[in-house]
Amino acid sequence: MSAVMEQEVATTRAFVEVTEVWVPEGDRLVWSSGSYGALADFAAVSEKQSFAKGEGLPGKAWAEARPVVLKRFDGSYFLRAEAARDAGLTTAVAFPIFAGSELKSVVVVLCADDAVRTGAIEVWHEDSGLLMLDDGYYGAARHFEWVSQHTHFPRGQGLPGGVWAANAPMLMRDLGSGYRFIRADSAGKAGLTTGLGLPVAVPGGKTYVLTLLSARGTPIAQRFELWNARKSRTGPARDAVLADGICQREGPLWDDENDRTVATWEGPIGQVLGSGIPVVKYDNPVLTAGYASMVAVPIYRDGAIAHVVAWYY
Repeated sequence: MSAVMEQEVATTRAFVEVTEVWVPEGDRLVWSSGSYGALADFAAVSEKQSFAKGEGLPGKAWAEARPVVLKRFDGSYFLRAEAARDAGLTTAVAFPIFAGSELKSVVVVLCADDAVRTGAIEVWHEDSGLLMLDDGYYGAARHFEWVSQHTHFPRGQGLPGGVWAANAPMLMRDLGSGYRFIRADSAGKAGLTTGLGLPVAVPGGKTYVLTLLSARGTPIAQRFELWNARKSRTGPARDAVLADGICQREGPLWDDENDRTVATWEGPIGQVLGSGIPVVKYDNPVLTAGYASMVAVPIYRDGAIAHVVAWYY
């Protein structure tokens, strides 16, 4: 294989292999939607699976009401370990979606480890007035992982601290050169370019922030969107307006003269507004803006949807 062909293969290798959504049905979590790429056997096992509270990775995120990072499947509580191993999957991150005290869903992303894939999925938690790294997965970005383990954020500082202060999702560009990104030097050396930060609302008032850091060669996503929900007079969201977005392969996602809005139940973003749960779409260019897959996740504040975050890959 030529060097040019090898580079082309590398640029299409995604950091995240699988994304799935689990929703409560009675006293168990059942499969709702997912994107598995070529991993048909793992998809078939997953779609038949369900989890009690505290059981498996989705059940653990539910029971403990917090995001959970699992870096090793063998000998762990991960119930699909054999199928994951056969599929080449090595790491998973699960985060719950709560509306107040009500669990709406659990989102799980799964990755395959190798010497090339670089990115970061991080969980930060508040401790004594600072955000500390709870856990994270970084692929081949070992030095950036070390730096992250020795970094903490006051409210308002860096991407995690900015999300904490605003209690809202945030996008950051040019991580390797942006002065607002505290770990810019090590991010630049790791090839990280784009950051998405999400507040994870959980019962009890604990503070968690999830950050997704994407590298150009092995991206978590090629397009990110932040939508702000707008309420009707009776309370529920009636529509959402596109507030920010990053796209690696296109120009601006909107223009200054026309707000881009979607109504409840209109497309995947509207489906999230109407149902209150995340959705994963794949193999439908109309719904996925021409990408292979897309994920849309609601961000709740005070028990109601305040934002919808979407990423496409």
